[in-house]
Amino acid sequence: MAQRTNRRRFIQTTAAAGVGFWAGGGVSPRPSRAAIDEISFACIGVGGKGSSDSSEAGKNGNIVAICDIDDRRLGSASGKYPNAKKYHDYRKMMEQMGSSIDAVTVSTPDHTHAPAASLSLIMGKATFTQKPLTKSIYEARVLGELATKANVATQMGNQGTANSTLRRSAALIKAGAIGTVSEVHVWTNRPVWPQGLDRPTDVHSIPDHIKWDLFLGPAPARPYHPAYQPFKWRGWWDFGTGALGDMACHTLNMSFMALNLRDPTSVVAETTGHNKETYPAASKINFEFPAIGDRPAVKMIWYDGGNKPSADLFHNGVPKTGALVVGDKGSFLSPGDYGSDASKSGVISNGEFTPLRSIKDPEVEYPVSPGHFKEWVAAIEGGTPSLSNFPNYAGPLTETILLGNLAVWADGKKIEWDAKNLVAANAPEVAHIVKPEYRDGYTMDWKLGAT
Repeated sequence: MAQRTNRRRFIQTTAAAGVGFWAGGGVSPRPSRAAIDEISFACIGVGGKGSSDSSEAGKNGNIVAICDIDDRRLGSASGKYPNAKKYHDYRKMMEQMGSSIDAVTVSTPDHTHAPAASLSLIMGKATFTQKPLTKSIYEARVLGELATKANVATQMGNQGTANSTLRRSAALIKAGAIGTVSEVHVWTNRPVWPQGLDRPTDVHSIPDHIKWDLFLGPAPARPYHPAYQPFKWRGWWDFGTGALGDMACHTLNMSFMALNLRDPTSVVAETTGHNKETYPAASKINFEFPAIGDRPAVKMIWYDGGNKPSADLFHNGVPKTGALVVGDKGSFLSPGDYGSDASKSGVISNGEFTPLRSIKDPEVEYPVSPGHFKEWVAAIEGGTPSLSNFPNYAGPLTETILLGNLAVWADGKKIEWDAKNLVAANAPEVAHIVKPEYRDGYTMDWKLGAT
């Protein structure tokens, strides 16, 4: 036991959060496997995106525990990782397996990200959490603080962050390729799940393979219904973050990296209306960002549910999803969800399009990633932090995005935002969206030994 404890301390203390990676141009050479032994992973959520996240963990270490509220998904994962101990409740898993775990992946519905990730951090584990980092702004802020205090490697699962096309695009904008930026447009083809619905009233039995109370987790109790689980939870206020929360960690990512789009001062939404149960079928959200350093004030507009920016801004129609950054010397187009299409990304100027591969000036440098998950593994093993770490990147990005949902809830009312204190002084009605209340048994302030 002493040998394992010493090894874990080595992993924790050599993965301090910082910015060396992004100044130094790449991942630091990693210690050999023999130097730190094999990373022991626990995976919370092993179906859907959790299937690929656990697969990455299995390629980079040893999966010692798996957890899911769905027996079918848990059984499928157990077939892949027969030596991993199975759990339905991550609290029991962490209590019983904590001394055997080095790193945790959290790939669950949005409303359960923060309780699970906070427990992992408080127990001193390296932590990977799917996007959006949290369901609420308060949770994102606290996870960043907990990660700093724990001094462990963290990463959010917005995989495009590691893509060289996205990184070069951001570097070009930052270097002035389109001049001074005034406006950003970001749009998506989501939702592709139901939204704009009333709460169902018909009665359904809980399927034998579903642990419904554990699915609810910190959310208020309600009867089981197939309208919620699986997948469709994204459209419900109690469980998901709508099209904005689900996709903007991808589609806003490049613009956020290029322009440091954090701490908006105000946000207002136009929607098709909603009933406080599900997100609206469509929305358009306007964010106002103050000047930061050499970057002047910027306006950002988000579109979903069929809304899109004007075709007049483009050279060849509006892509299905993407981002357009508008400067005084041209606009930068980054189509697709992940900003990774080098053949279709580039500069639009005077109606003409110059693809990314043809842009030679200005010359820019950017760090080349070994792969998104591998970045996190490298940080666990003593390298510099992954770009999408909780305190410096993932947390602030998530806060910016989720601010839009305050405006959606207020539906037409302009939210004046105090980012430092996490308060919308002119809209007290959104306080419970900023910081949700948890059901008994769940917290972000876990007391070890009482899980």
